[in-house]
Amino acid sequence: MKVDKLDQIDRAILRNLQQDASLTQRELAEAVGLSQNACWRRLKVLQDSGLIKGQTLRLNADQIGLGLTVFVMVRTRHHSKDWLAIFRREVLNIPHVIDFYRIAGDYDYMLKVVAGDMNEFDRIYQRLTEKLELETVTSYITMEAIADGRDLPV
Repeated sequence: MKVDKLDQIDRAILRNLQQDASLTQRELAEAVGLSQNACWRRLKVLQDSGLIKGQTLRLNADQIGLGLTVFVMVRTRHHSKDWLAIFRREVLNIPHVIDFYRIAGDYDYMLKVVAGDMNEFDRIYQRLTEKLELETVTSYITMEAIADGRDLPV
């Protein structure tokens, strides 16, 4: 299903689920003004189309001991398919890397890393740099999350 095919009710379903994926069928149907059966049918179409990729919950990073967030910018001289496969595998094997992007601009990749403290981040950094030949690695330590994990505008 494409975004241009979504009507206001579909968008309302998506907005409500982004805010609280634990809503019951009844709660969701009431929130969007549909019967439970009609709401279920629409939800099934959204899921089957791949527009809804799954349901998750958000954890409080501070409360589970991962209060340090670092954006790591990586520049490399290597751009071969084989090197990229190794790089991706190594980065994705680091559980503290929670977001990973190939980007345009001064850097080639951006990683969002969570850690308990600077010592833990240093161990993550060492793991990243010891196995891979990287030209430049620059880390930006966050001081405050102003908007983190916002819902997509639907």
